[in-house]
Amino acid sequence: MWGDFSRIGGSAACTVPVRQVRYSFTRTHAAEGPVPSVMSRDLTSEFAALFGDRIQLSTRIEELRNSYRAARPFPHVVIDNLFAPQILDPVLEEMSGMAERQWMIVETKSQERIRRMSSGVELGRAGSQLVGLVHSAPFLYLVSEITGVWQLLPDPYLQGAGYAAMKPGDFFNVHSDRNVAYETGLHRRLAMIVFLNKAWDSRYHGQLELWNSEATRCEVSVEPVFNRTVIFEVAYPNYHGVPQPIDCPVDRSRQSFIVYYHTAAIDGKLDVTPHTSIFAPRFYRPRSASLKSAARDLTPPVLFRVAKKLVTLWRTAAGRNVP
Repeated sequence: MWGDFSRIGGSAACTVPVRQVRYSFTRTHAAEGPVPSVMSRDLTSEFAALFGDRIQLSTRIEELRNSYRAARPFPHVVIDNLFAPQILDPVLEEMSGMAERQWMIVETKSQERIRRMSSGVELGRAGSQLVGLVHSAPFLYLVSEITGVWQLLPDPYLQGAGYAAMKPGDFFNVHSDRNVAYETGLHRRLAMIVFLNKAWDSRYHGQLELWNSEATRCEVSVEPVFNRTVIFEVAYPNYHGVPQPIDCPVDRSRQSFIVYYHTAAIDGKLDVTPHTSIFAPRFYRPRSASLKSAARDLTPPVLFRVAKKLVTLWRTAAGRNVP
């Protein structure tokens, strides 16, 4: 158990058997909400006491915070081995044993082909324990300390979240995430991805790519190795994706667990224009590919097939004439 949580005046307290951790908040005019004041004790040690052996903070929280804020092309942080093996190993085993009916294929024209669990109720014991941890008040405080986004709210329905898999040929083109939860209307602020791929070869692709705001180039590539956690800001135009089709063996898949965190408002504004995933403009693709796609779209199918056959015959004849 996490202990008793209470709120007294401007303070929130969490009592655990071995020690007490107390947050002291001071109101500011910043619309983001309460901002934590300087604490007299070390944050990393305080959180280590809260989580026990479930969370492993090998990097100080202050360093993670600085890394998140300074990251390019947009705020994010990569944390290795955040979760204890006894948390993730059962999750991986549970995910591998899910039946086909527990999955749904999300396919949008030529933009994405991914697999998500069909509903949050598909979680077994291991998945439910992980959700209980990442949705708990201590973990929300930890994420807020790192990102500076306060008053975070989890999504117990795991809409668009939970278990995710990509099989050979699957991909997710560069995009910005939707900014409002499907049904609750809460504002998505942060995404967290926990990768679950042991002995993953980079030649399988599956790297999470973070692109610049014009979607003209990839600036960060994150290998999806086991127990690597990525937390990033959900905002436009924070472009990211897995554009390279997965090329792993047929008996494997790129596996991860996704969590979204929300707030009731952004900068004090309750009214935000909602949008779904916004895919990057086509201009980031190689020019030759764009021209070929345009030619295919503008040419009648019969003429296109004839032209393609003529080009093939010409190349064959040219090859024969080369001395």
